[in-house]
Amino acid sequence: MKKKSVKFKIKNTRKIFHIQLILLCLIIFFSCTKKNGSGAADSAKNELVIGTYDSFVSEWGPGEKIAERFMEKSGIRINWESSGDAGTLLSRLLLEGKNTKADIILGLDQNLADKALASKLFEAYKPKNAEKIIPALLTDDDFMLIPYDYSYFALIYDSEKIKNPPKSLDDLLSPAYKNALILMDPRTSSPGLGFLGWTITIYGDAWQSYWEKLLPSILTITAGWDTGYGLFTKGEAPLVLSYTTSPAYHLEYEGSERYRAALFPQGHPIQIEFAGLLEHAQNKDNARRFLDFMLTEDFQSLIPLANWMYPAIDMALPESYRINPKPSKTLRPAPVSEAQLDAWLDAVQ
Repeated sequence: MKKKSVKFKIKNTRKIFHIQLILLCLIIFFSCTKKNGSGAADSAKNELVIGTYDSFVSEWGPGEKIAERFMEKSGIRINWESSGDAGTLLSRLLLEGKNTKADIILGLDQNLADKALASKLFEAYKPKNAEKIIPALLTDDDFMLIPYDYSYFALIYDSEKIKNPPKSLDDLLSPAYKNALILMDPRTSSPGLGFLGWTITIYGDAWQSYWEKLLPSILTITAGWDTGYGLFTKGEAPLVLSYTTSPAYHLEYEGSERYRAALFPQGHPIQIEFAGLLEHAQNKDNARRFLDFMLTEDFQSLIPLANWMYPAIDMALPESYRINPKPSKTLRPAPVSEAQLDAWLDAVQ
């Protein structure tokens, strides 16, 4: 297959990003129109609207099973509203503001938390079983955002194609990895944002120079994790940005140890995912019941084999998780600023 130049692919990603914004605005317009109609006034007592990212409610994600279990426990029906990756989810929330139909936002991570909380759209709620949350995951004493799972960003490689995997971010600059790497756009994707923060943490003021040197190794930059990982599993490239927990998926469902996480002594950024109650929620009591449910084993036991992350409470893990390496050093990069996002775009173009 003929490889396109990196420059073309980055521009193409930017065009896709602009198209996504246009579509997002249209979705918001029609959803707000519906909200102002009679349907909003007739909000059923047994309903709950949760905004999340696409893969959470995909056919392989935990959304459907979580909804079934919550319905059994509470009699409350969950209506999921998905919006691409986590970055797009937050963008939609900020555009809709107080007019959002969602009662809960589920799927933001610590890299998006500051921007989310600055919106003043969330309401504090300390759920039952909050004491069971692994202490290292708590970043918000007021429980405006509540952790429900976590993992670590990593480069996943195809061991049938790469016999000597990279051992550092520097190794990715080698000509041996030309057109070998699939990344995600930090403007729309939480893994993409996490990787950008990773490079800023490691390289400091020289991070833009690193990205310029990295370009020959990049096959493409996708808008979201779903698309990027799908290209990887189709064999388009032997390296992809994902999580240290991704190999367990292939072992659990394919019986294969082909796909591995490359561990770097430099350390790996942790990603903590949160859910939060919105201040203007129409179904606030139902939302609080869900956040209580979120910290029970009925919810948490679905995370490892459906969302492919570690649960936020201490509990037994599936046997397939033995293949997942734990980093020797955990990184907590500072949130990426808008100026750094602009500088990233300049670097990759």
